[in-house]
Amino acid sequence: MATMRKTIEMNFEATGLTLSEDEKIMNSNVNPANADVSKLDQEKKLKAQREKELSAPKMKELKEDTLNFIDDWRTTVIERVGSIVNSEETASSQMRSTTVEKTAAHAVHGKKIDPTSAEAPSTDSTLTELYRPIPTPLTSLEEPTRLLILHSTLLLLLSLEHYVAPSRVLLLYLTSSLRLPLSALTSDEEKVAKGLLEAAKQMSGETETQKKAEENKNSRKWKVGLASVAGAALIGVTGGLAAPLVAAGVGSVMGGLGLGATAAAGYLGTVAGSTVIVGGLFGAYGGRMTGQMMDAYAREVSDFAFIPIKDHINSSSHSLAREKEKQSIKDPASSSSKPLSTDEKQAVEDPSSRRLRVSIGVSGWLTAPEEVYSPWRVLGSNAESFALRYELEALMNLGNSLQAMFSSAAWGYAKSEIIKRTVFAQLASALWPIGLLKISRVVDNPFSVAKSRSDKAGEVLADALVNKAQGERPVTLIGYSLGARVIYSCLMSLAKRKAFGLVESVVLIGAPAPSTAGDWRVMRGVVSNRLVNVYSEHDYVLGFLYRTSSIQYGVAGLQKIEGLQSVENVDVSETVSGHLRYRYLVGAILKKIGFEDLNLKAVEEEEEALKKMDEEEEMRTYSERAKSQGQRIVTGADGKVVFGKDGKPLVEKVWGGTQKEKAKEGKEGDRAVQLEGQEKVVEEDAHEKEAEEMEKEVQEKTQQGMLQGMAQKLKISK
Repeated sequence: MATMRKTIEMNFEATGLTLSEDEKIMNSNVNPANADVSKLDQEKKLKAQREKELSAPKMKELKEDTLNFIDDWRTTVIERVGSIVNSEETASSQMRSTTVEKTAAHAVHGKKIDPTSAEAPSTDSTLTELYRPIPTPLTSLEEPTRLLILHSTLLLLLSLEHYVAPSRVLLLYLTSSLRLPLSALTSDEEKVAKGLLEAAKQMSGETETQKKAEENKNSRKWKVGLASVAGAALIGVTGGLAAPLVAAGVGSVMGGLGLGATAAAGYLGTVAGSTVIVGGLFGAYGGRMTGQMMDAYAREVSDFAFIPIKDHINSSSHSLAREKEKQSIKDPASSSSKPLSTDEKQAVEDPSSRRLRVSIGVSGWLTAPEEVYSPWRVLGSNAESFALRYELEALMNLGNSLQAMFSSAAWGYAKSEIIKRTVFAQLASALWPIGLLKISRVVDNPFSVAKSRSDKAGEVLADALVNKAQGERPVTLIGYSLGARVIYSCLMSLAKRKAFGLVESVVLIGAPAPSTAGDWRVMRGVVSNRLVNVYSEHDYVLGFLYRTSSIQYGVAGLQKIEGLQSVENVDVSETVSGHLRYRYLVGAILKKIGFEDLNLKAVEEEEEALKKMDEEEEMRTYSERAKSQGQRIVTGADGKVVFGKDGKPLVEKVWGGTQKEKAKEGKEGDRAVQLEGQEKVVEEDAHEKEAEEMEKEVQEKTQQGMLQGMAQKLKISK
């Protein structure tokens, strides 16, 4: 816990991980003559800027509020654990005397990765890298005993009637320090979630009312006294409180590690006997994220909804008998006979789909309605995964515009010029190819509209999280392109509202958002675990789209975040040369950064889709090159491309020489005059015509996509 507090303190310090030139000069092992004086001046200037930024009243207030939150949570947890293993006074005393080394804080250096390579770190190696093990004599215990300690701690944290993000981070540190695999924690979380929901299924509203009355009569009746965590023995717990756990078979589910149902009920406290609390923990049994609560948000942002990923991995429908059975289920969280919503019924009837954590993926542009959720099939089953749907028309308009521009002749010709300079040189000089600027209106307006709508969607997402749509569970947010912009807006809104402990981890991929340390410091304040910035210095599409925005504040999707050791910078420049590739690289990137919960089969399918896209792009490049040289690609009788022995497509001449030479030869007399005497006018007319055709194509595709989206909504509502 002290390590987690130190991470927060480091977030509000002006120093970085690397030694400054001042520190190098003062180091007796370094020759002062080798110090870079210009770099020293630059670092001094940056440090002064950071100190000014950190001394601002709002930043100081954010630091104080963040530390107060973590201190309050820490006190509550230690007192709860202390009430089990020793006295609360002893626990408080130990907390005050705890110290932590600076190097133990959560901090990861920036790194380069190639998402397309076969090598990837294991989740266990990532666990020990990110959550450095804290030395403890408990590692000498047998593995079953260490597993029991982890299991018991999870139950004690849940007894606080919430499972906030810092609690999850604490368990990650405990897992690492006990030398247990990450799967031990994720498996235990899944079993406990299932056990709690099975118990809720067994309890009726009448039983709930009786328990509440009994508790009010004698609030200390179920107080727990344990000699040690490993040797659990419950004293004073009524059979009535533990009965739902026993009836639900939680004795076998939770007792598999040596902790019986009665002891588990003691650890869980009021959570063990309250369907109201269990329902709140899971967001009304998971129904809030897909129920009527979302209707209010959809009025603020068009199409706003959370789409369960599991529904699009296995879309098999329930049988009529099962549906009738679900209709007969009554709300266990109320003494009345008011029925649960459809989503709540499914959650109670099928608790195996519920988890103690929530993951939300946000797509940044669309070319088809299913792309709302299809990139997020790579998310595994250890968390309850959703895709955020919002502003379908705006995102489809952007996606179709990007596709049109990317496949246009203007982009094909401009690409060779663009790559001669770095994307930052292009942004600084604003010397984009004229042909590209002529068709820029095709993407500029859709991007501007979608960016504005994404900012609003981020604020609405923050509202949903603050209002506990996810329940009392930690949330992980992942987004690419404008999906990352949504998350950026969400985190900034959460920081303004001092909404701490809701977000566990965040991964922003190709984010069209500022890269200033100040903004990321604010975001880091509301993220309890990992904050990852995935960027590519070769993303010319993002550079072109963002050229009219506030580039003086930097672009996170194009560069690393400087001056914050608690932000993970991941450079994918070796692989990502175009913004559109991110759609097919989500799983590969998450795999390379050691993301703990992935569907590896879906990742492989995504990699195959990327390979196919690359082949199509390569073929388009060959075709454009051949066309410019008066050639065409040879196709067989079956319409497929014919390849030569070198593996490249065969080409054949259509006519001799270039267009200009052909015109000079008199084969196109009128055209020759245009090419030689009015080339500029012809070129402008061609670009204008191309832009008009692209806009028409985009409009048609977007309308078709919206019709498909409406059909899908109707199908889901039925």
